[in-house]
Amino acid sequence: MRQMRKASRQMDAAWALEVIDKAPYVTVSMTRPDGTPYGLPLSLVRKDDTTFYFHCADEGEKIDCIRHNPIVSISAVSKCHPKYEEEKNNFTEHFNSAIAIGKAEIVYDNTEKILALRLICQRFLPGYMEYFDEAIARSLDRTAVIKIILTEPPVGKCKS
Repeated sequence: MRQMRKASRQMDAAWALEVIDKAPYVTVSMTRPDGTPYGLPLSLVRKDDTTFYFHCADEGEKIDCIRHNPIVSISAVSKCHPKYEEEKNNFTEHFNSAIAIGKAEIVYDNTEKILALRLICQRFLPGYMEYFDEAIARSLDRTAVIKIILTEPPVGKCKS
């Protein structure tokens, strides 16, 4: 783990996980087969302290990237308030952010895929769980689920 430039702002792994949980979207950064970066905001859900899931189409750029290089970076911001500090004549920003590094893999086991999709739906659309089984029956075979296992503890950063 790299040392943060302003160590006084560094927060522990539990705090960082909470930031990721509160963020409506989490940016997942990957590497394309040609070596160029590919980052995009995704609806991630956390299963435990090291396991995250997202879903996508069963083919496309995300799948190509993961097959080429499974190492990913995730970053999240759960609070961001630009501020002008009159007493200092200073423009600044107050924020809560977190980053983590992990290894992504395509989930092939249908039981784990359904578990991940259930977690995603419970996080983002809990009021519609009565339709979950029907949606799974209709689309499970053409839906990919990606699991990210953190390879080092997440790091949080706070400026309040």
